[in-house]
Amino acid sequence: MDKEKGKDSPDLLSAALDESGITPENDPAALNDKEFMRNFQENVPKTQQAENYMQMAHAWNPANFAFNPAMMEYAAKFPFLDKNFASMMRPDMFTNPAIMQMALQNQMLNGFAGYPYNIGGKDFNPYYMNGDAAYRSMMMGPVPQRAEPEEEAEDEEELLRAETYADYMPSKLKIGIRHPDPVVETSSLSSVQPPEVWYNLSIPEETIDRGSLSALQLEAITYACQQHEIILPDGTRAGFLIGDGAGVGKGRTLAGIIHENYLLGRKRSIWLSVSNDLKYDAERDLKDIGAGKIEVHALNKFKYAKISSKINGSVKKGVIFATYSSLIGESQSGGKYKTRLKQLLHWCGDDFDGCIVFDECHKAKNLCPAGSSKPTKTGLTVLELQNKLPKARIVYASATGASEPKNMAYMTRLGLWGEGTPFKEFTDFISVVEKRGVGAMELVAMDMKLRGLYMARQLSFAGVTFKIEEIPLSEHFKDMYNESVSLWVEARAKFAEAAELMEGDPRTKKTMWCQFWASHQRFFKYLCIASKVPQVEKLTREALKNGKCVVIGLQSTGEARTLEQLEESGGELTDFVSTAKGVFQSLVEKQFPAPDHKKTMRLLGLDLQSVSNNSAGASTSSGGKRKPLRRARQGVKRYREYKLSDESSSEEYIHSGGSDFEPSGDESPVGENDDLMSPSGSDSERESDFNPFDDESDSNGPWTNRKKSKKGKKRKSKSNHGFKKQKQPPKPLPNIDAVEKASAMKAELLEKIEILGDSLPPNTLDQLIDSLGGPENVAEMTGRKGRVVSNDGNIQYESRSEADAPLETLNMVEKQRFMDGEKHIAIISEAASSGISLQSDRRVKNQARRVHMTLELPWSADKAIQQFGRTHRSNQVNAPEYLFLISDLAGERRFASIVAKRLESLGALTHGDRRATESRDLSQFNIDTKYGRTALETTMRGVMEYEIPLVPPPSDYRGDFFADVRRALVGVALINENPGNGYHMLDKDYNNMAKFMNRILGLPVELQNRLFQYFTDTLDAVISQAKKAGRYDLGILDLGSGGDLVKRIKVASFHEKHATGIAKIELHTVLVERGLSWESALEKWAECNDKDEGFYLSSQARNNRKTAILAVADSGKSKSDKGKLFRVYRPNTGLQAKQETLEELKSKYHKSTKKEVEEHWKENFEASETLCSHMYWYGQCRRKTMVGSCEVGLRQRKYYVLSGAVLSVWTKIETIMSAHHGTHNAKLQVVRLKFEESSRVVGCLIPANAVDILKNALAEGATETDEKEF
Repeated sequence: MDKEKGKDSPDLLSAALDESGITPENDPAALNDKEFMRNFQENVPKTQQAENYMQMAHAWNPANFAFNPAMMEYAAKFPFLDKNFASMMRPDMFTNPAIMQMALQNQMLNGFAGYPYNIGGKDFNPYYMNGDAAYRSMMMGPVPQRAEPEEEAEDEEELLRAETYADYMPSKLKIGIRHPDPVVETSSLSSVQPPEVWYNLSIPEETIDRGSLSALQLEAITYACQQHEIILPDGTRAGFLIGDGAGVGKGRTLAGIIHENYLLGRKRSIWLSVSNDLKYDAERDLKDIGAGKIEVHALNKFKYAKISSKINGSVKKGVIFATYSSLIGESQSGGKYKTRLKQLLHWCGDDFDGCIVFDECHKAKNLCPAGSSKPTKTGLTVLELQNKLPKARIVYASATGASEPKNMAYMTRLGLWGEGTPFKEFTDFISVVEKRGVGAMELVAMDMKLRGLYMARQLSFAGVTFKIEEIPLSEHFKDMYNESVSLWVEARAKFAEAAELMEGDPRTKKTMWCQFWASHQRFFKYLCIASKVPQVEKLTREALKNGKCVVIGLQSTGEARTLEQLEESGGELTDFVSTAKGVFQSLVEKQFPAPDHKKTMRLLGLDLQSVSNNSAGASTSSGGKRKPLRRARQGVKRYREYKLSDESSSEEYIHSGGSDFEPSGDESPVGENDDLMSPSGSDSERESDFNPFDDESDSNGPWTNRKKSKKGKKRKSKSNHGFKKQKQPPKPLPNIDAVEKASAMKAELLEKIEILGDSLPPNTLDQLIDSLGGPENVAEMTGRKGRVVSNDGNIQYESRSEADAPLETLNMVEKQRFMDGEKHIAIISEAASSGISLQSDRRVKNQARRVHMTLELPWSADKAIQQFGRTHRSNQVNAPEYLFLISDLAGERRFASIVAKRLESLGALTHGDRRATESRDLSQFNIDTKYGRTALETTMRGVMEYEIPLVPPPSDYRGDFFADVRRALVGVALINENPGNGYHMLDKDYNNMAKFMNRILGLPVELQNRLFQYFTDTLDAVISQAKKAGRYDLGILDLGSGGDLVKRIKVASFHEKHATGIAKIELHTVLVERGLSWESALEKWAECNDKDEGFYLSSQARNNRKTAILAVADSGKSKSDKGKLFRVYRPNTGLQAKQETLEELKSKYHKSTKKEVEEHWKENFEASETLCSHMYWYGQCRRKTMVGSCEVGLRQRKYYVLSGAVLSVWTKIETIMSAHHGTHNAKLQVVRLKFEESSRVVGCLIPANAVDILKNALAEGATETDEKEF
């Protein structure tokens, strides 16, 4: 097509629109209509159609014109239409009113390649540019790539990700001695001050002077007691939230609050936590602060009668310690006090104003259920306890309390929602907070601190070192792993075939598949961990030689498999049990759809002798040796596992009675153990879905379906196990051929598992203990009851309990042996270690430095930090070393990097030397985010070739990558295959991140790694797109970082009432100066030593001008040319957020002398005081033409930031922001201001054109207003 024709006909497009009958008054949505295309083809002369279509499509966003299927269909007839779109359009065409009108209404105008517009290249939402809302509505969708590469970073925003933590010291309370270890607080919280202190503590001065309670613990006690003096508008007493992280000394703080109330005559308190072992910690904490006379009683040791009665020891004062599961206990024998809740309420009395502590409240089970599922009995009981005791002094303690909004559902006493607040119900509160993104939650936390109802400090990781130890997989291991993958794929096919043969009912199939995938997940996780054992042994011996002691963290123990093997072999063992083999074998024996052989034969009336049992593998599902009573008991325990298991999905809960999750002290008589055992059915609505791995652990699709059923409320006729009692009509028995075929398949599978078992690794825990010197040298703190040991070559199973240490207290005894230096190696399982402290405490004998090795990293950095809290706590002699042992499987390297970034942000060191201190965007390493889920969806749809992949398949892959991945994903049921025609369809849960991460373990090693790498590449591309389109939720950003100067011009103050008092809200007008003068640039240049550092000029000129930059090598990065990174400075925008590699620099710029650069630098610096980048580089700016102003690339930028107790006026902000956003779901951009005088403010950015309306709205409800200019 002739380009010149387009250039000579500026009104061509207008004429085409006229001929097609489209006017500004018409509905532009007609462009999406086939009807329009017909009219277009009929009314516009054929010779013009191709040119006109191209221009019209281009005007509607060239990067995304495929939105119109009708136009695309038509365009396909003209092969040249996809060429040179950019050359057809010029800025003057946008003066056509019809085009502008339609573009605005369709929100499609988005810039085009021939006319660069730099807003999309920012890490900053363009919504917050000062200017008109109508213009912003045109900035939707992806921005097309620009022709000139150096323009990408033309106006990198001055906002950088805020560094995460700041040192913490109590600001308003000056009593007590300094905390023994450095403590930090998030940077956003550090920018606000708590209210003035007016409460006087009654805790004796000698306790304070002795240092039993540090200054920051006393601060939390004071603010909690001060908050307890306030009555909320609904008549209940205000509560307090302690968000301190692991190791800060939260236990002593809680003990201090109880002690303070005891001294004031409130002698009854309740302490709720997750484990009965923590009762000993509570007693120790009370004793340590001089309150040893306050007795602590375990609720589950009381009989179901009045707590103050003789039968229960006439307990009339002290602390009642209960776990969340014992709180819902219920007696089967009935009586007036048949529930634990009734006992507690009677003991407290109607006017109870004592203390109730909800410790580790985020770990209680499902206090805020997801989706449409019902709240659990535990959650309802926690709420009922608060409702029945309105004057009780409530303290919530949760390290993640204010980071996860859903964890706040039961925190009714904070006064954030309900009467006298902007939010009527919790649902209103959570919907607003979640839709406004990360920033909104940060503002909520700051608001709570301002009101004096929240504190959150964390132990600094200064002094801690960490190292990522990569363990290469041997060829032998890879072969064994790939063989296992093949057998699991075969097993899945056999399970499916046998289920059809046996004509199992849907419910049975659901149970079977749920068990299948749970076992699949555990099997491969055990293989991953087992690959690391030899290296752990080697590193442990090295650490011991160097005078250190070692803590090894495991997620699971594998006890259930050991017990099963023990039963099958009649108590005789010849070798350590392979946990992985046991998982697979047990699955086939118990769940394969071939019924008990003998029972089936009897049902079919056949002679038992006539059927040969040709394989030991075709054993009965009961194992042959179990007594009925034991089997029944295990059935109950198995059910408990499904209820309790967390993301580690550790099967040992089956046999250990849940002890790895809740220590066995909680196992009271039947009726109290758990929600499951409650005669009322408690959680049976959820239980009946029988989904063992609820959240992060691979729930199989069908299990979640029934939760959404509207008929759920009517399901009352259920047994304790949640199954319906009504009788189903009996199904006809399958024929004998089907039974025989299924049994033969089962036998064949078991035979293959037996062969594979020879190469599978043994139980990790037993192998580790044996290789490190046996139980006499290793302190084991897990939930299992026994272990397999090797004595003089003889393998035998023995109980862990000892003559002087019953099983119930064994973990505490083992802990003491480790702390006393009797043992120098400790192995802890994740679930059993809750609350156990293993740091090099100044008060214990063993003060050697701890080396904490972790074999299995959780996906969540927060969870990892909690694990590390076992060895990094207050009052330690030296900080621990962390070793992450990672293999080449399942993206472990990425998880390690997520945790490493978080540790760095907390002050930890890598190999002892601090990395470069530039701010880091930690969020980009995390996969379980909305961007991760989008990337997963994009990956899967790309693999299926439903759409053009965002990222091309790896170029160095031999074969068809997508086809191989599809075949492999069929084997793990992420893709379903239609047996009739071989067509592939995505599983309905294909975009479930937990399921994806668990299932890809069942892929061959190389393909698994390639697929994970492809997914992470896609994630990077998704995040990059979101940033360019201004839709990326960045969390808190820094204004004034990178050497920029932030000047306060004006502050308007408003005093607003809220549920617990009056708080101040401030609207700051600030000016950011970010340019770099020639003189300042020369100073930086003078410090450059590297040959590649210095001034550069762009290779291409625009408007007879060249881009000048100064590149300074980053000292913290690699010295090799390939890995070298440079910080880039520009005259108008100073230090850029994005660093450049040498290769990137040389592709866009060439090295120049200061003489060559000086003129360009000075000209850009001076012009940028008044000219935007568009005017400077192109001589025109369409934004300025349309809106009247443009600040892109200006040296000085003006911002408006609202800070303070914004929660009390949230509805006003919402209304105004929604009106100016044009959408109700836009993210709040939270920024931190760092002023020249070093003071800091955190708040949300307000668009310039919303400022006056917001000021008027705030002034209306304010009790006092003030305005100050600087």
